[in-house]
Amino acid sequence: MKTLKILLLLLIFFNTAHANESFKLKKIIALSNPWGLSFINDEEIIISEKEGEILLVNIKDGSKKNIKHNLGYKVDGQGGLLEILKYQDYIYICYTEDRGDGKTSTSIAKAKFSKTNLNFKNIFQANPPINSGYHFGCRMVIQDNKYLYASAGERGGDNIAQDSKKHPGSIIRINLDGSVPKENPKFKSKSDWLPEVYQIGIRNPQGMTLSPFNNKVYISNHGARGGDFFGEVKFAENYGWKIWCWGGTNYSMTKCGEVQKWDKRFTNPLYTWVPSIAVSAVQIYKGIEFEEWNGHILMTSLRNQSLRKLEFVSDNKVGKEVVIFKDNIGRIRDIKIGPKGKIYLLSNGNSALWEMSKK
Repeated sequence: MKTLKILLLLLIFFNTAHANESFKLKKIIALSNPWGLSFINDEEIIISEKEGEILLVNIKDGSKKNIKHNLGYKVDGQGGLLEILKYQDYIYICYTEDRGDGKTSTSIAKAKFSKTNLNFKNIFQANPPINSGYHFGCRMVIQDNKYLYASAGERGGDNIAQDSKKHPGSIIRINLDGSVPKENPKFKSKSDWLPEVYQIGIRNPQGMTLSPFNNKVYISNHGARGGDFFGEVKFAENYGWKIWCWGGTNYSMTKCGEVQKWDKRFTNPLYTWVPSIAVSAVQIYKGIEFEEWNGHILMTSLRNQSLRKLEFVSDNKVGKEVVIFKDNIGRIRDIKIGPKGKIYLLSNGNSALWEMSKK
């Protein structure tokens, strides 16, 4: 038993090294519980704050101003204003929508971009609405100038993620106007699925990225006590929650799930963390600032308060993990790559926007 413990410690040490890369972190501006960011142009970023503010921030001089909006949101536990995305002339936002009687949904709205006032209209609501402040998701990416992918958490409902007739616990794919693509699983192979559902069996997917190298969509998923993972979004597949918990356990320390290992019913993650590091946002790096990182995965964490780099060996294999930094800026909520390859991060607790660049 002692020998086994030593071998496990050595495996952890060699698999998760610490980086020697030279970088600097600059605090651009203090914020209040920020959740998502998106670039407007080379100098301006739009930021969502969980408690309801939408801000326009200049990364050159650190100035900010509030943008008015009309969202019927609710700050509900982990919910509020979530992911925000600028695409062409529009702003898309994922948020906790107040549905009345204490119930809320992970919803998506769209507005014509304005620096003063955003008049949002809903294009998606996760149904059914649920009275819970847990596990909303939500991240978004746009693929091929037509598909909007979004992650909808299972709201603490566990096996609701196995119910393809309900949205919570799934990956959603819709068109940019909110209509449903005719290529979705509902119309090809899964007639009993909701039209917007693309993949099921997800717990709390707080990260999503579109690879600039292979055009595939990937997510990071927050497990329970262990079982965080990074994996590919796949047509009509099932990640298994809560039949399978990706190696994690319940917070009560009891066994999690009906099966304790992967089987062929489920999508296999590309990388997992046991114990949990509380994974959050993720990006696949492409840029000139850290050119040597091109093609690699940048993973942020909340509880572990770290930024990690994972080598992407191939489309379906992840190699060595390196901790870039830890405990420098607090819980890291979001990460985006700037137009010139610098890295921009949002932190909670020590709430701020940060710029990461070469020394």
